[in-house]
Amino acid sequence: MKAFDAIVLGVGTMGAATCWRLAERGMRVLGLERFDIPHSMGAHHGHSRMFRLAYSEHPDYVPLLRRSLMLWEGLNERSTLRPFVRTGAFYAGLPDSETVRGSLAAARMHGLAHRAMTSAEIQAEYPQFTLPNGYEGVFEPSAGYIVPEHAVAAMTTEALGRGATIHAREQALSWSSTRDGVSVTTEQGEYHASRLVVCCGAWTGRIVSELGVMLRVTRQILGWVRPKQPDRFELGRFPCWAIEDSDQSVFYGFPIQPSHPGLKLARHFPGPATDPESLDRNGATIADEESFRPGLRRFLPQGDGPTLAMAICMYTMSPDSHFIVDAHPAHPNVSIACGFSGHGFKFAPVVGEIMADLVEHGRTDLPAGFLGLGRFRSTCQ
Repeated sequence: MKAFDAIVLGVGTMGAATCWRLAERGMRVLGLERFDIPHSMGAHHGHSRMFRLAYSEHPDYVPLLRRSLMLWEGLNERSTLRPFVRTGAFYAGLPDSETVRGSLAAARMHGLAHRAMTSAEIQAEYPQFTLPNGYEGVFEPSAGYIVPEHAVAAMTTEALGRGATIHAREQALSWSSTRDGVSVTTEQGEYHASRLVVCCGAWTGRIVSELGVMLRVTRQILGWVRPKQPDRFELGRFPCWAIEDSDQSVFYGFPIQPSHPGLKLARHFPGPATDPESLDRNGATIADEESFRPGLRRFLPQGDGPTLAMAICMYTMSPDSHFIVDAHPAHPNVSIACGFSGHGFKFAPVVGEIMADLVEHGRTDLPAGFLGLGRFRSTCQ
């Protein structure tokens, strides 16, 4: 039986990136995906994911984002799919909101190109918006969006072109680890490798135990509407955007893309808990419109047109809403990337690089220590 240097469980967002970065180093890689590549069963569908450098969640993410941007731009040069689209983006809210305060702090700390804007300046430049009194904003010219389906396909193509073995529609049933290596049993056989990388998204809690943290999977709604004047919202005339509401949730959206007639928006806030095995992906209802429709009425009334489409995806929430990228605490030859909490897609290439470092060297020089499992152990002591 063929042995591998690494087996990657899950060839979605982070798994495709990991297979790509490992294969690029000449390693023998097997990627196992239970669904299609790409697919709409997890969190990497929906035509767009925002990319931003002025990271309100924490400035420590910015060095990783800079590396990720370089890799996205490199992928654009090599792939005809060109998954990254630069549009610029603005982020708005009250001056002390995390969205505004955090974006400005990250931009200033890391010397990122940005422009602080009053609500009047935002509305003069983008009259599609209506902002409450007292709101302020930050415009970031380097921001844009990634087409997730194109990104996963492009990263998988890069991996295959460098010799990776990828099996779709093959579910991993179990895995085991010893000092000599790892074994994975699937519906079709057993595979062996020196190391295992787990990138199973919402299924991580079922695949991996002994992490010492609880991952919560939530149901999230994406919506597409048709504005009365759609040309005002088209790519080239309208940016990506994120606006924090009074309840600290964030409405965000994108320009109308050439591949979809709708104006997309969603609400960034953990939805109700769900199970990835039983979630009805086609079960979006009229009531689900209320997850995003208030954002249209309040901030984007010119876009408040009829709904064209809705989609259901999932967040996999860590306890502190930050990523988990580390070695398994009980199995040093097993690495895990999970808990991306609804804001991880933009990091995919650099997460793949971190995982490749862990496979090849057992450590990484990239500044990802703040994403390790040790932060949870220290808070419990």
